[in-house]
Amino acid sequence: MRLEQLQAFLAIADTGSFQAAAKRCGVTQSTISRQLQSLESTLGLALIRRSTPIQLTLAGNQLLPHARRMVQEWDLANRAIANLREGQQPELCIAAIHSVCAYRLPAILQDFIQTYPQVQLRVTALGSDRSLKVLRDGLVDVAVVMNNRFLTNNTDWVVDSLYKEPVVALVSASHPLANHGQVSWLDLGEYPHVVFKDGYGMQRLVQEQFAREGITLRVALELNTLDAFRGVVRQGKCVALLPESAVLEAKEDPGLRVLPLADPSIEREVVLVTTRDRLQLQPISYFRQLVQATLHQQALLPNRPLAK
Repeated sequence: MRLEQLQAFLAIADTGSFQAAAKRCGVTQSTISRQLQSLESTLGLALIRRSTPIQLTLAGNQLLPHARRMVQEWDLANRAIANLREGQQPELCIAAIHSVCAYRLPAILQDFIQTYPQVQLRVTALGSDRSLKVLRDGLVDVAVVMNNRFLTNNTDWVVDSLYKEPVVALVSASHPLANHGQVSWLDLGEYPHVVFKDGYGMQRLVQEQFAREGITLRVALELNTLDAFRGVVRQGKCVALLPESAVLEAKEDPGLRVLPLADPSIEREVVLVTTRDRLQLQPISYFRQLVQATLHQQALLPNRPLAK
């Protein structure tokens, strides 16, 4: 059963004439007759009484409301796809790591809203692994995450490198390391650490570097929000290794100190990930371009305060 067969059947039922049905469908009368015959052959029953005037058979009357719904559903689906193609997307769903949500995205989202005011933005702060999972499951359109080549190695995905930033140590102002110009990995191994929960790229990055240095990482607590990191570190002797953009507010806090790492220093790479099919939609393609342009400009001006 094909769509054009149902359309031909409906045209005959509505107009009562093969000739009028052909005119309505924009085909020849012989084509209309052939489409109806094929439909009747598929169903195994006659649908039309070839009389004057034309009448529906019992099977034709049974099929009529179903055929109308099927053709209407196709028309609705076709219209929805056309709207997507023309940029009339109802919403854009984004998953991003916390520091990007807090400091990098706000200005970008404002610019996007100016261009696409009709698109509802939905932004969720998640860890990198979780962000990529919801992208894979089709729950979001774009993920802005810390790069993990094992997870982003997908031929259906487009991965754009956005920026790299150093990892720094966050300690309290009363911490024994607070007055060090920089901290070594041996120094870091002497103190308990607050780390991101499992599934966050930063946890993996820190664990791997401690393993390379042959030093035991003493984990005291796992957290998943930047406010919680600052609050816990401020209270005692715990150390947190965080990306530089995540400690912007901490630099203005008299109860905290931000310290660079001695060689070997480490850095994280932040990437934008989406799927090839989504980039065919104008709002998503525009959002990608906006992120690339904005974050590239920020990378060229490293001393410029990030938008909050």
